[in-house]
Amino acid sequence: MASSIEFIDYVCEQISGVGEVRSKKMFGEYLIYVNEKPIVVVCNDMAFVKRVDCIEPLMEGSEVGFPYTGAKEHYVLDVDNRELCLNVVAELEKVTSKPKPKKNVK
Repeated sequence: MASSIEFIDYVCEQISGVGEVRSKKMFGEYLIYVNEKPIVVVCNDMAFVKRVDCIEPLMEGSEVGFPYTGAKEHYVLDVDNRELCLNVVAELEKVTSKPKPKKNVK
């Protein structure tokens, strides 16, 4: 089941205020960027964030799962908890790099 655009809009709304937020459809699902950094993976109307040390205290007791086949285990972000979303995304934005620009192949 693909994620609904309504859910994507809701997640973007919940994390608005941390930086410039945009979503991009990829392989039938979505990636949410904050300040051009890939922060939230959305699959099957569930929001996932990478398991990194800086958010471990914030995500203690949170559900974990795999956003797609072959992915590493991620935390499931409780998107209904706006304060948690803002704190987690703010921490992730600090430690996440912008993707490297693609080279033109001729």
